Amino acid sequence: MESLWERTFNSWVFYEWELIAEDWFFLFAMAFFGFELIMLTFRGRMSWNLALDSVNNFVTLLAHLGLVALFAALYLWSFYWAWELAPMPLPNTLTTLALCILACDLAYYWEHRMAHQIGIGWATHTVHHSSPHFNISVAYRHGPLDAIFGLPFLLVVVLLGFDPLMVLLSAALVQLFQTALHTESIGRLPRLIEAVFNTPSHHRVHHGSNPQYIDKNYAGILIIWDKLFGTFAREQEKVVYGVLPPIGSNNPLVVLFHGFSRLFKKMKTTPGFGNKLACLVRGPGWQPKPRS
Repeated sequence: MESLWERTFNSWVFYEWELIAEDWFFLFAMAFFGFELIMLTFRGRMSWNLALDSVNNFVTLLAHLGLVALFAALYLWSFYWAWELAPMPLPNTLTTLALCILACDLAYYWEHRMAHQIGIGWATHTVHHSSPHFNISVAYRHGPLDAIFGLPFLLVVVLLGFDPLMVLLSAALVQLFQTALHTESIGRLPRLIEAVFNTPSHHRVHHGSNPQYIDKNYAGILIIWDKLFGTFAREQEKVVYGVLPPIGSNNPLVVLFHGFSRLFKKMKTTPGFGNKLACLVRGPGWQPKPRS
């Protein structure tokens, strides 16, 4: 008799599950954000800067949703094109869904790492890190190219044979898991959970501008990826949030485009055409060697 894990599901079921998960999670996130604001008020930490910063988070979310809608056709076309190239399409079962979530989590680790380690990736992803605060609204702070930056990494998962709509569901679940980590209201969790899963403590480290925290803890769901690839750091000293140098503005246009503004200024002042192009793919701290 076929078990639940072996049962084959229609492709569109995964699309329906994705919509349900995203809608219900957003309601939970907004309720939790309200709780965070109440706690911040009681602790005397509520300020106009935090309020304006939170408004900016949702402004960038609206811009991101618009770009997602714009690029939706590109995503679906490229996913189904890649699926046709897959050597062995996999059945739509709960077992393959679990494997797909694992594959998308690993893909997310590398996407996230590249967003920090190449110039154009950091130009868009720096928006997410630019807030000097840390609450669940910061999870919705998106950069201009966030809607398409992860596409090449997810295409690899599709090429493994997973149904495109299953991949979209899996990628959404990884993102929703990480969204929940953006909070100071939850301390360290039990040791076993902290050892295996990404947690608010691990993700606070990722948002830190402290020298020992920079470029650490890229994980989505499983922190084991960071431990395997040498990018793990434990939360120790108090985290200082934001980017270096701070953007110092709550102007939505500055928030959205400061990363590209800084990248283009760097390209403008970097000598040599080849070096200017290198700014797009080398790390944000890269500088060409001075001529001897």
